[in-house]
Amino acid sequence: MNFSQAVFATSAVSLDGCPVDSMAEVAFAGRSNAGKSSAINAICRQSRLARTSKTPGRTQMLNFFLMPGPAGRYLVDLPGYGYAKVPLEVKEQWQREMQYYLTGRAQLQGIVLLSDIRHPLKEFDRQMIDWAQESGLPLHLLLTKADKLKRNPAHNVMSAVRKELTGRGALEVQLFSATAGIGLEQTRERLESWLE
Repeated sequence: MNFSQAVFATSAVSLDGCPVDSMAEVAFAGRSNAGKSSAINAICRQSRLARTSKTPGRTQMLNFFLMPGPAGRYLVDLPGYGYAKVPLEVKEQWQREMQYYLTGRAQLQGIVLLSDIRHPLKEFDRQMIDWAQESGLPLHLLLTKADKLKRNPAHNVMSAVRKELTGRGALEVQLFSATAGIGLEQTRERLESWLE
């Protein structure tokens, strides 16, 4: 799959606005400062595919990116959670729509959950892992910003997270850094297996 040919398709504020031609989707979830948009850009070898910002919480809709190859394959950038500087009622609306998407979207094949390696497994991360396990959906956990730690401490964190999550369904854990290119190929391989 040539990720560099991915294109922005549409944004949706609710399940009703999702692409009708979709055959398979992979959702990117994480706290507002976890680096979802940066990860999508790095994976797709593009600098401006997904909108990034130094202000957490800029992703406020379900953003769909059409992948090359068989028709109807999408990456979906979900609204971030927990850190955005937005009113409480907006956060609650995001949470409701994300829950509708995660529970009601039959095309969803897997979840890529991003968690900052320096502060892994916050409450939202654990909720997503529990939901994926209960739903029988595979989940791929990216410990982002791995370049912020030296090699041994980064691997120690990954080992501790893997140990804690043993037996939690179809769940993989890996190191990732959008800026340093750590874990890009491994993530692309997982996405290809889900989308094809």
